[in-house]
Amino acid sequence: MRFFEIVLLLVLTGLPFIWKPLARRIPLVLILGVLAALVVLQLVLEGYRWQLLPAYVLVLILTARILLTDATQAFRFSVLAVLRGLGYGILLGVAWVLPVVLPVFDLPQPSGAYAVGTDTVLVQTARDEPITATPEDRRKFMVKIWYPAAPKAATTTPEAYVDDASRAGFATKYGLPASALNYLDHIQTYVYPEGSIAEGSFPVLLFSHGYGSKATGYYALLSELASQGYVVINMNHTYESLGAVFPNGEHAYFDYEYQQRLAKDAMQTITPIQEAFANGLTFEQRHPIVQEAVQDYFEGAIQARWVADMQSVLKLLPRWNANGALKGHLQLDAVGVLGHSVGGGAAGRLALVDDRIKAGANLDGIQWGKKIDTVFQKPFLYVSADWPPEHEDLNAHIYHKKSTSVFYESKILGSGHPNFMDIHFMIPVPSLSGSGSIDPELGMEIITQLVAGFFDTHLKHQESVNLKALAERYEALELNVYEGMEE
Repeated sequence: MRFFEIVLLLVLTGLPFIWKPLARRIPLVLILGVLAALVVLQLVLEGYRWQLLPAYVLVLILTARILLTDATQAFRFSVLAVLRGLGYGILLGVAWVLPVVLPVFDLPQPSGAYAVGTDTVLVQTARDEPITATPEDRRKFMVKIWYPAAPKAATTTPEAYVDDASRAGFATKYGLPASALNYLDHIQTYVYPEGSIAEGSFPVLLFSHGYGSKATGYYALLSELASQGYVVINMNHTYESLGAVFPNGEHAYFDYEYQQRLAKDAMQTITPIQEAFANGLTFEQRHPIVQEAVQDYFEGAIQARWVADMQSVLKLLPRWNANGALKGHLQLDAVGVLGHSVGGGAAGRLALVDDRIKAGANLDGIQWGKKIDTVFQKPFLYVSADWPPEHEDLNAHIYHKKSTSVFYESKILGSGHPNFMDIHFMIPVPSLSGSGSIDPELGMEIITQLVAGFFDTHLKHQESVNLKALAERYEALELNVYEGMEE
């Protein structure tokens, strides 16, 4: 919450109890003038947002009460007085809850040496689009490119937080009107659209989002990586993110009907896994059950499609490096991949099958498919949220064969699955957002330090980076390093 929002709510909480004694000492016009001035200051300096509507209504109610009540009369108990006070209290509770649950929050400011620029690009492929009903449709998707920008970019206007389609898709997901998220206009970002790229060439990171999430809802993570000297290509997998805006103004949203069709037999795959864990089988006894099941789960098909999307981008990188705004700025021999949730599994899948990827990271995703039967041939980082003991740890089986290079297995203690996104800033109530007990800024600091340190080591080849020392610095970070596993 912002300063004048807090002051206004505190005044509305306390003034009903003290206005009569005040009115005996100072003119009513002064009391009401201060209340009105406070509202004006909040509106002018911080701006209107609908979460404060109950507070504005309370200002009118309290103003009318002060004008219509004799300040010299003592309080008289009556049923009407109790009902009036109860109604005011309920509305006051709502007035506090709404701006607390949906605050105008502060994003972490990127700490790297570079300003951060962004641009969006349409990628049109020749592949069939399996999600729509039109046979002629071809797979197309948007990517958002986050890049190290020249210092002068920071003198321009920062971009708005999350595009309109993603906001509308998010609102639909939670049964809200799209206007409910207009307060996000007040969020300050630290990225600048279409600013000039900084001098030099930079490693490239492909980023794949979570299934049914805001594709660009990872400002804290991706702006930090770009500020550290990476060109980050933020995938937006059409119809499988909450929203996308195409250059012609077309919007595409998450296809819930397709999800239902795709997932209709999911429990046939999941039930044997759940039973294997619930029945107390040993790791060795569970392993063949998990090994068979992970080949068939519907999210494996999603990850395969997203791998194809990312490979379409990989094909474009040489062209982008030869012409256009990114000309000469991409280190094509230093390309990595990372993702969150389903996107994390897709990142692992791409790292497994594509030699153009030199290092990969999975942020709390299950890697469905054939990884369980083989090893990575390159550095890989797996970061897990702090799941409860009853959670079925499939990746313990999937990643039991790790890497012939180096494999980092880590956990952020006190974190939840959404802690890798911005949503725990948007909704700072863990029971609503699904985030963990860890302080959101601390959790994001650990995640960004860990991911940047991993790619600094294996794409930039900075020998000074010590991820084990990072684990010693943060009590909430568990990290194990496995080197040189045989195939």
